[in-house]
Amino acid sequence: MGGTTSTRRVTFEADENENITVVKGIRLSENVIDRMKESSPSGSKSQRYSGAYGASVSDEELKRRVAEELALEQAKKESEDQKREETSETALRRFCVQSFSSKTFLESQSMYMLLLKQAKELDRERAAANEQLTRAILRERISSEEERAKAKHLARQLEEKDRVLKKQDAFYKEQLARLEERSSEFYKVTTEQYQKAAEEVEAKFKFGEMKYHKTGLYILLPLVPVWLLVGELVTSPSFQAT
Repeated sequence: MGGTTSTRRVTFEADENENITVVKGIRLSENVIDRMKESSPSGSKSQRYSGAYGASVSDEELKRRVAEELALEQAKKESEDQKREETSETALRRFCVQSFSSKTFLESQSMYMLLLKQAKELDRERAAANEQLTRAILRERISSEEERAKAKHLARQLEEKDRVLKKQDAFYKEQLARLEERSSEFYKVTTEQYQKAAEEVEAKFKFGEMKYHKTGLYILLPLVPVWLLVGELVTSPSFQAT
């Protein structure tokens, strides 16, 4: 940035009083002219131009001052141009920054909307998952309660069956004891009856010297019923009547 160096050629012209008032090649500002007027010595024409050398010195001094003023004006102009360029560049930069900020804001807003949409979807998915989990837990609890109730019912059934079986076992043991007792009594009575019957048969069927040993009775024990029948027939009145 910055202005370019001036390449204009500057020439000076004097008026009829030998005062330099015209500078060709550039337009003098009022400030420069006022300074030139202030720099001119007050006095008579003869005093200011007493000699050729004095006039030459004044002209050189004036030219130098004019050149300095021109350089200042040029520098001021270049500074103003530079400021204008900087202002334009600053405005352009600000515009670019604002545009970039607007673009960034739009992108950020779009990203925010996208993230908000994703967050809502995640919330819906999380709510659905929680609902499914709750239902599964409820089903599991219901199933557990049903299984627990079934287990309690089966336990009660088993206890009832065990009680019935114990009762039946006690009854069977009691009946078995009674049967054993009756069997023992029956065996005892039967043995006594067999012994008595054997003695009676032995007494009735004793012929001559024939004697039956008690051991023989045990051998012939299966024939005892037959002998009893025969004895009853023999001792019956009808048989004796015949």
